[in-house]
Formats: sequence, C-alpha cells, structure tokens
Amino acid sequence: MPNIRHDPVAPTRAQLLPPGGEIDAHRHDDHQIAYAARGVLAITTDAGSWVAPGNRAIWIPAGTVHAHQAHGALELHLVGLPATENPLALDRPTVLAVGPLLRELIVAYTRTPDDHGPERARLRAVLLDQLRASPQQPLHLPTATAPVLRAACALLAADPADRRTLAELGRTVGASDRTLSRLFRADLGMTFPQWRTQLRLHHALVLLAEGLPVTAVAHRCGWASASAFIDVFRRTFGHTPGGQAPP
Repeated sequence: MPNIRHDPVAPTRAQLLPPGGEIDAHRHDDHQIAYAARGVLAITTDAGSWVAPGNRAIWIPAGTVHAHQAHGALELHLVGLPATENPLALDRPTVLAVGPLLRELIVAYTRTPDDHGPERARLRAVLLDQLRASPQQPLHLPTATAPVLRAACALLAADPADRRTLAELGRTVGASDRTLSRLFRADLGMTFPQWRTQLRLHHALVLLAEGLPVTAVAHRCGWASASAFIDVFRRTFGHTPGGQAPP
C-alpha cells in the first residue's frame, strides 16, 4: 500500500461515507474498532480483506496498515483504544459479532467523542465488557502470496460466478490441482472450496449493499439458486440476505 499515513491516535467518531467512498491506507499507534451501522464496510490490509455488514464489527490492532471502503451509503463508527487496552488479546484484524446492546453502545459512544464526563466513562466500561463477550467470526478473505496461487485467485475474484474446478484453474495458470490444493492450505489456511465460498460471500455483501435483489446476487456470485445462496448466507451470518442491515 503506497503513501501510507501515520495517524498516531486512532480517532473515536461517527462519519458518513458515500457509496464507494474510501479512507486511504494508514496506521495508528492505537487499536481501533470499525463498525458500520448502515451499509457494508470493507477493510483491506496486505494480509487480505475483511467485510462486515451491520451485525459485525472489525477489530484493527495497533500498527496495522489498513484502508476502509464503503459499499452502499456507509454510516461508520470508529472507536479508538490505547495499545495497552486489548480486551480480546487480538493481534490481527478480526471480525466480531455485534449484538443489539453492543451496537447501541458503539453508536452512543461515538456520538459524543469530546465528552470526557463520568457517564461516558461508564458507557465505555460497559462497551469493553460487551467486546470481551463478542464471538469472533471467520470472515477473513486472505491474500495469496505464491504467484501461481495469486493468479488462480485473481481469476475467481474477477468473476466469483466462475465455476471452474481446481484442475481447470490449474491448467489455466500452469499448475496441477494437487499443487494448488496444497498452496490453498499452506498459503491461505483453508481449502479451495472454503476460500471460494468466502470470496462469494464477500462479493455478495458488496452487491447487497449496492441494492441488488437477492436472486441477482446469487446468480452473480455463482450459486445454483437463490435458495442455496440464502442457506449459506444464513448459516454464516445468522440471518437471511434481506435482513443484513439492521435498522
């Protein structure tokens, strides 16, 4: 990521970003929590990307170079925490589940960032307690480093509906399916089907934020039917695609 800004203090604030809006690559000396109360938030680092709809937040550890991107009209809430305060002991970006109470705490806490009174201090303490109880979600789409694997992943990223098998992709990029299968596990920590499902889910979140109907999203992301897409989406996110953004 070129032209990396260094902003020592991670801000606590709420802001609006238009569809496609970005916050360019930067890093903080603090930890940060990023939450989208409306729209879908994508965070990208050299290690991959994380996408979070309205019932997820993204933990960004201190020192992590990252960029934000809005999909749909984004209501972004940022909470900065000192590097010494890490309630979940996380050292890499992580997607966290956000229940109704944690959602309201984040929204309330970021609404008045300049308030340093005792009531806000108590609000912050409860927010941290809720964070400690937040389940981690496996919603990371890792970036390949091996050149041949990177080439195969790029083909699918360009068209998530591509139904080619691993052997067919291998013939295109000049590698055997056995080699690619080994690289998926060694380089990305997951199998080829797992990675492709993650890619399709990430792409689906973006398309849903842009207002596409569920059936069109299922088709563009490679599911055989809308019902198959809805089933995978529900098992991953705990709700149907039509209910991805809370009120």
